[in-house]
Amino acid sequence: MSEAIGDTQKMSQATVPGMTAPVRESAQAQRGRRPRLTPARIGVYAFLVTAAVFFLIPLYVMMTTSLKPMDEIRLGNLFAIPMHLTFEPWRSAWTEACTGLACHGIQVGFWNSVKIVVPSTIFSIFFGALNGYALSFWRARGATILFAILLMGAFIPLQVMIYPMVRVLASVHLFSSLPGIVLIHTVFGMPIMTLLFRNYYATIPNELFKAARIDGGGFFRIFFQLMLPMSTPIIIVAVIMQVTAIWNDFILGLVFAGQANLPMTVQLNNIINTTTGERLYNVNMAATILTSMVPLLIYLVSGRWFVRGIASGAVKG
Repeated sequence: MSEAIGDTQKMSQATVPGMTAPVRESAQAQRGRRPRLTPARIGVYAFLVTAAVFFLIPLYVMMTTSLKPMDEIRLGNLFAIPMHLTFEPWRSAWTEACTGLACHGIQVGFWNSVKIVVPSTIFSIFFGALNGYALSFWRARGATILFAILLMGAFIPLQVMIYPMVRVLASVHLFSSLPGIVLIHTVFGMPIMTLLFRNYYATIPNELFKAARIDGGGFFRIFFQLMLPMSTPIIIVAVIMQVTAIWNDFILGLVFAGQANLPMTVQLNNIINTTTGERLYNVNMAATILTSMVPLLIYLVSGRWFVRGIASGAVKG
């Protein structure tokens, strides 16, 4: 019996190199072969180039305008490269531009946005992950109905819920305050975060959860020691989504934040629409670029992890 097995292994070792050599050569040939330019491929490339140009032209105009002095802007050549490069509009937008009666620049709105985004992102992701974990592994009675009700919050128009939320926050003395706007963003972010984490946890084998239960793990111990360490890809996706959504928000910050906590988007609107006298287009463009810098940098730096995280949670739902 052992001799037969040994002879079989020798035969397989002798035949495998000869059998795999053509396959290896064909694989190398396929990797070295250039893709054919079919009409469909050319059409796809043309569409992608057109879309890129469509989005890059406004960015180019904003950037060049923010680097021009007003005398050069008055010449009317919108697409011209700056002849006299200046960074004074950027300094003015950051430190001196008037956002109403105060003229401290958009830096005030930047730090307000940071104070809003950081706790709102942490709380919404934490509670979304906790809900997704509970709905995926601790199957209580009525969990599906509860999940459907919670998910409805992601599809209700935001404007419909503003007035009831104003009354609720006013009754608990959180209206026009930093904790109030953080609570609002946490509540509005929980439905989509719950859906995201529930779909991700559905891809994790249930045997891991059962083994942790056999080892004596409780609800929070399994969550913190097992599930969260395995959730890095989807946490990255959630951070990108929440930071972008909260940073770009205008209406919630305008209504709920209060005068002392207005985010950067509201301050940008005040800079552009409350200027008296000459309208400083270079300062306006610099302030706009500064406002969009954070979400733009996030996508540029972590875009590939965003795609990987979305794909990892889309296998099973």
